[in-house]
Amino acid sequence: MATLGTVSSDDLTTAAAPSRRLMRGLFISVVLNAVVPVFLYRLSKHYFSASDFTALSAAALFPLGLSILDLSRTRTLDPVAVLSLTSIVFSMIAVALGGSTKLLLIRESLFTGVFGFACLVSLALPRPVMFYFGRHFTARDPASIAEFNAGWQREEFRRVARVITVVWGVTSMGEFLLRVAMVYTMPAALVLVVSPIVLGGLLIATIVWTFAYLQRMRARRPR
Repeated sequence: MATLGTVSSDDLTTAAAPSRRLMRGLFISVVLNAVVPVFLYRLSKHYFSASDFTALSAAALFPLGLSILDLSRTRTLDPVAVLSLTSIVFSMIAVALGGSTKLLLIRESLFTGVFGFACLVSLALPRPVMFYFGRHFTARDPASIAEFNAGWQREEFRRVARVITVVWGVTSMGEFLLRVAMVYTMPAALVLVVSPIVLGGLLIATIVWTFAYLQRMRARRPR
């Protein structure tokens, strides 16, 4: 999972402080990349009477700018910003192709759907998504990035990264599928009220689990 600050090659389970920085960094990144694009979208719609496509283009400015900034500073990308940008692009495609009210409601969960899908698919790749999250939020200079990369040689490191990736992938895909089920079985007004509660609850529960899991793995390491 992602990281903040500096961490030794002892990796994801080395100390409590990096774990806390990881959770804090992930939470801040998710909030920024979820809230700011929505704010830009609403601002465009309210003050400029923009079309959905134009408003979504405005919403894409923040994650796009953040990605460019990270790339110029650290030669790495904020994975949350990339996912946010990807989901907005999918939304723009959906709007361009047209869609019903139900599809527009489902669009609100594209971020978690894309994220969950990326997590699960990445399990078949050399390194899972959460490895890159962990590196981004904990290793912020060339030396610490190299240290973090070296941790992949350890079996425990690989197992922890994959377990966390599975949990986040399943939870995120679950939220997306639950949103689809609600959209097709509940009134639209009720979906708008219930879905943020469901998403927030699942996000908090997954973050708490991740922190507890990292702490548990650290406690099991030989002193």
